[in-house]
Amino acid sequence: MKIRSDILRTYQSIHTWTGIIAGLFLFIGFYAGSLTMFKPQITQWATPPSHHLPQVDTSQLDDLVKQAMANHDKAKQGFIISFDQDKSPMAWYEKGGGRGLRLDDSLTQASLNDDNQLTTVASSSNKLGRLIDQLHRTAGIPGKIGHERLGVLVLGIASLLYFLALVSGVIFLLPTMMKTLFALRKNKGANRFWLDSHNLVGIFSLPFHIIIAWSVVIFAFHDVLYGGLSLVYGDKPMFSPRPQSNISYSVADLPPVTSYLERINAMSEGYRISSMAFSRLDSSNPSLAVKLVSDNTIMRGGYSDYIYMNPYTQKIAFNTIANDEAGIYTAIVNSFFGLHFGNYAGYFGRWLYFAMGLLGAFLFYSGNLLWLEKRRQKQGQQTRSSYLMAALTVGVCLGSILGVCVAILATKWLYIFELQTNYSYLYCYYLSFFGAIGYALWRGAAIAAIHLLRSLAATCLLIPLTSLALASPQLFETWSLGGLYGASVEIVATIFALLFYIASRKTYLRAHRGEPNSIWAIATKAETVQSISPLKAETA
Repeated sequence: MKIRSDILRTYQSIHTWTGIIAGLFLFIGFYAGSLTMFKPQITQWATPPSHHLPQVDTSQLDDLVKQAMANHDKAKQGFIISFDQDKSPMAWYEKGGGRGLRLDDSLTQASLNDDNQLTTVASSSNKLGRLIDQLHRTAGIPGKIGHERLGVLVLGIASLLYFLALVSGVIFLLPTMMKTLFALRKNKGANRFWLDSHNLVGIFSLPFHIIIAWSVVIFAFHDVLYGGLSLVYGDKPMFSPRPQSNISYSVADLPPVTSYLERINAMSEGYRISSMAFSRLDSSNPSLAVKLVSDNTIMRGGYSDYIYMNPYTQKIAFNTIANDEAGIYTAIVNSFFGLHFGNYAGYFGRWLYFAMGLLGAFLFYSGNLLWLEKRRQKQGQQTRSSYLMAALTVGVCLGSILGVCVAILATKWLYIFELQTNYSYLYCYYLSFFGAIGYALWRGAAIAAIHLLRSLAATCLLIPLTSLALASPQLFETWSLGGLYGASVEIVATIFALLFYIASRKTYLRAHRGEPNSIWAIATKAETVQSISPLKAETA
């Protein structure tokens, strides 16, 4: 295909600058998003087994609820019934609860002992998975504009630029795509190999990236879109308001748990009931949220669908299940959410999205560094702006990964020493993140990349070593290894420890044996001063 050179240069510029502007934000969103594919499993891993009580038979749930309400006033306001084997059969919030992210929630877990008597244990609510998801959605940017988080809006804008980078990149590659698509040319230097890898990953994951880009834009600016639709609807409300009730209810009138199960199973074929969350039971507007999971269905939520009903009358208020009664709108919306969350193909789909998310992060990291190398080749030497951008790329990308790894590593020790776990996660992340950026700006991209990759390798390796050390029942009663499935975090951490170590070795070799003016080269102090002095002279 023949395209005029001036058109190609235009699209190359669009691809370059949109990628550079959005790249660092999107790197964090993508790599954290890959981890959120296993958010429930990460939270489960981070929660001490002692915080959960044994499950009971379904026929015992009514007796459990009755005893809990008779002995605990908080249980009368609301409680959660869980059917997962790795969770307590009943729990309620002593502090916190409801929607939103709070770091100081406290719960009471409840079950029945062998004598069919109520037994309880107090616990905190671990938020490691939720905080990683928050990092995925906001890139760690704090603050709000109105009722929307600032980071969500920033990533929405970055995703718009990201879509432009995708389209312009494809157009720029069209003339040579068939010749160079599968070519990974190691013999033409490291830069060419990185460029070929960047192009190969981008082209083959293009459908995935288009889906992610547009879904993030919709998630970020849905209020703006609804505001635009108001021009069509006028004063007519787009959504039916929830009817208000003046009826007073009593927890003594709650139907048996088995009656909910029969009703829900009848309308949710192919799903499994995971939990039932009762709330506002002592008000005129009580609610029951039933969480449903399926491995073979596109679900509205990241990990589940929901049915909302009045717990006393069992009247359905709203549900996210796409069936014939729900209509085409629900099916379209569910498909949109499911394609972003990757929840439609079981664990295979989640591992696939995990890999695609990491490859997406690689696109932004490699894109920034390729641009810096090309700019350096045009200018003949590194300017201060190139030096700073290279340092920021290394510091932000590797620092963000390091922050999450340090938080995961610290998890079990935080419980051992009885520290405030969720707030400590924030300290672990932001101290590691800003420390890495500061170190990269101080030492330069090449030295910082070597040392940060070594730090990542060591941190990842310490995760399984910590689990092994704390699994001894003679030393600690809090933790135990849960077999192959329970040790999945340790297995993945070990694999990445090896990958980070290999990456550090290759970076070290390139820094000492590669091109002397590359951003990966370790320059002497005199060379660094000489490279940035022209810019100082220009700005003086």
